[in-house]
Amino acid sequence: PQGMSAGAAPCGDDMLGYERSRTRFVVGAGLRLDEAYRLAHLPLVAPGHPRVIAREEGAPYEMGRRAPVVSLVLHVAWEDLAASPAFKALEAELRAAPFARKIAWAASEARRDRLHATICGSMAPGREAPALTEAQRAALEGLEGVEVELRGAFSGNVNLGRLYLRAYPERRGGENLFVVIQRVFGRAPGDLHVVGMWNLVDDLDARETEALAAIIDAWWRRPILRLRAERLRFLWSCDDLALDGGFDGDVALTRCRAPFSPATCA
Repeated sequence: PQGMSAGAAPCGDDMLGYERSRTRFVVGAGLRLDEAYRLAHLPLVAPGHPRVIAREEGAPYEMGRRAPVVSLVLHVAWEDLAASPAFKALEAELRAAPFARKIAWAASEARRDRLHATICGSMAPGREAPALTEAQRAALEGLEGVEVELRGAFSGNVNLGRLYLRAYPERRGGENLFVVIQRVFGRAPGDLHVVGMWNLVDDLDARETEALAAIIDAWWRRPILRLRAERLRFLWSCDDLALDGGFDGDVALTRCRAPFSPATCA
């Protein structure tokens, strides 16, 4: 991945839903893991926790696991994040925070090679990537790459307990390029493009919550990593953290057939 080029600009918060969807912390109150998190996430990172929801009528989860599905995602390489001074500084703050012992660091380590922002979720059941039409391939290759800026950290108003980086895709012709991609697949436009990074294993008390809120505020506008995506990837998974999952096929976003060797496209 390369840095965002001089002529490219990321979408602003006015085009995305992060401000609308962020956690509204209450001064003097703690953070309680919500029902969605306790059903789909907490069983994976703290299966013995007394507030785990093992199963729920009408929900597909059994201790956080479900039937496999394939989604189209932006893969974020751990090597690129690990080389970012900003990311190192952010993670150092999290490790030094009063709630650090409540982060499932082992789970974060286990899924490092599957970090992603979902562009089109649940595209097909099972583990095999769906076939694209020639029209879809041509439309995606015609984008000639998408530039993305990651910022963080982020806690939303659903799945309270999961912490993310926020992806700001390139704005081109007044449009969010991730929305353009969603349109190619007939999907409704989305304005939240998050990269799941860390999971809590317990509720936070008031002091811990105050520290988390301060970190989120301090990093809201700070870039973590700028990258150029020349492909998307199909990711199958049997849980929402992709602990049990893997990649199965790529989708080119450029006519260049060797996306990680820019010299071949010169």
